[in-house]
Amino acid sequence: MSEGIVLIALFSVSNDSNCSELTWKQREKMKPDSTSAARNLSRKIRGVFCLLAGIILMGLSPQKNPILELLLTPSALKKIPAEQRVIIDTRAKWKFLSGHIPGAINMSNWREFTTKKDGVKGILIENKTFISDTFSALGLNPNQSIIIYGEPGDPWRTDGRFFWMFERYGFANVALLDGGLDTWKQSGGTVQRGFQNRRKFSKIAPEALKLNPDTIADKLLINKVLLNKNYVLIDNRTQKEFQGATPYGSDRGGHIPNAKHIHWPDFFKKDGTLKSVTSLSHLLQNAGVRSDQEVIVYCTGGVRSAMAYFVFRYLGFKVRNYDGSWWDWSQDSNLPIETSG
Repeated sequence: MSEGIVLIALFSVSNDSNCSELTWKQREKMKPDSTSAARNLSRKIRGVFCLLAGIILMGLSPQKNPILELLLTPSALKKIPAEQRVIIDTRAKWKFLSGHIPGAINMSNWREFTTKKDGVKGILIENKTFISDTFSALGLNPNQSIIIYGEPGDPWRTDGRFFWMFERYGFANVALLDGGLDTWKQSGGTVQRGFQNRRKFSKIAPEALKLNPDTIADKLLINKVLLNKNYVLIDNRTQKEFQGATPYGSDRGGHIPNAKHIHWPDFFKKDGTLKSVTSLSHLLQNAGVRSDQEVIVYCTGGVRSAMAYFVFRYLGFKVRNYDGSWWDWSQDSNLPIETSG
């Protein structure tokens, strides 16, 4: 439709009070005569313009991305129009090339978004220029709806790390696909092979990025709230690590005092899908976690705990992920540790 018709339609809407002041019943009662025929024809024409204007205005209104549930089933994902979401595949590149959800982009290395700080690995990069340049090249921006999936059998579940990272970077509409590519294929979803589709460059101004301060914890905050009953620390490593094993080169073995232990796979079924809310509630109750507490999760380098972060978010908790985790805490000899439990 040409711009001229758009302008005529809008002009008609602004100058014709008959668009809204007469009901259909009132119009039916008006009997046309030789003097009113022209006026009635004019009303019909203006009515058409009113309808066209409404359609045009709806078309010109920007489409809002759907508000996502934090955990999506394949059927729920299929209902979201492709232009209204971005799918992130966090598996290894060779697995992505072998088959992925159509239109997905591959972000397989969480380490690309980390730096070493004061000798501690795994610290999330928070330089806004880096974030802007990286995401702009990928065609990503914080206004998009992001759906992430990974490998259900991954011992680190890095899809959780990406979920937490996007929330830390200010993305307000992020979700995980329950069960990853496996459940997608089981639901009859099609699979695309080969390289990802090229995405349009989407420039993000660094100053427009707003890091979310409510998603992250550090050792200063944790040391401050160690005895505060309104907070609960959750160690998501293995039981052996919790008791003192150091398989990943930590300076000291043990755990943060008063931390409760929940190995992160305990949140999931054998097929990698999330357990029911009832089962998860029982798990937390048995661990001594209260629903009114603010949760801080940690592991070795903030990856396994990031998946726990997602689970607590899904359950409605206020939760923070400690990205420095045990690598950071164990190297500071001024901080206390425990090895019992």
